[in-house]
Amino acid sequence: MKAVMITGASGGIGLKLAHHFAKDGHHLVLVARSKQKLENLAKELEGKYAIKTVVILADLGESTAVEHVMDEIEKRKIQIEMLVNNAGFGLYGEFHTIDWAQEQEMMMVNMMALTELTKRVVPTMINQKSGKILNVASTAAFQPGPLMATYYATKAYVLSFSEALENELKGTGVSVSILCPGPTETGFQQRARMEDSKLLDGGVMSADQVADIAYKAFMDGKTLIIPGTQNKLLSFMIRFMPRKLVTTTVRKVQERK
Repeated sequence: MKAVMITGASGGIGLKLAHHFAKDGHHLVLVARSKQKLENLAKELEGKYAIKTVVILADLGESTAVEHVMDEIEKRKIQIEMLVNNAGFGLYGEFHTIDWAQEQEMMMVNMMALTELTKRVVPTMINQKSGKILNVASTAAFQPGPLMATYYATKAYVLSFSEALENELKGTGVSVSILCPGPTETGFQQRARMEDSKLLDGGVMSADQVADIAYKAFMDGKTLIIPGTQNKLLSFMIRFMPRKLVTTTVRKVQERK
């Protein structure tokens, strides 16, 4: 069975993207930690769009999670035609105050799992001379982020890694896209404990809006996808600002009200 694999599929942008793929007739492999949410989504998608879904429970913050996911893929003889590395989360606060175990988990999910899953599917895609990968970064990828230092750094990694990989894969039939949304209504803010950050005063896009833009651009083969005019403008302007001014500005924007 050919399928699209989506990590972090139980909510937010991942869930909305699942609906887009299902609507277009793609079978799905849904990966996340929440059994009930995934099973409910799978049932809904199968009933509404007459596609097949496979649910794989995995905590991508654990070092053995990707191995488990790929074992399940091989066991079920699934061919991954598209990979959406959407799973990720953030942590808010001064670096020295954040629990190290939480930061390790965040780096594992945001960077290591994303890279390992990509590493595991790319060789087969190259052999097939077809495949598409969507790695979810953030507008945070374009600058340092005081009060979310490690999170911003993880997203900078995703952007840099994905742009380099996209260049390497030219001519192979495999494409790489990077989604860089700004603040989005996904539950991200609650998990990061930053609901009272000034950052959210600039406006928050809905997960539906982001997924609509992302899906069309991804299927069209666009490499860098930044939803929202304001997000595009800010990402562009940062290139011309002195680095110290960037970090000072981001700090002010990120502070609590």
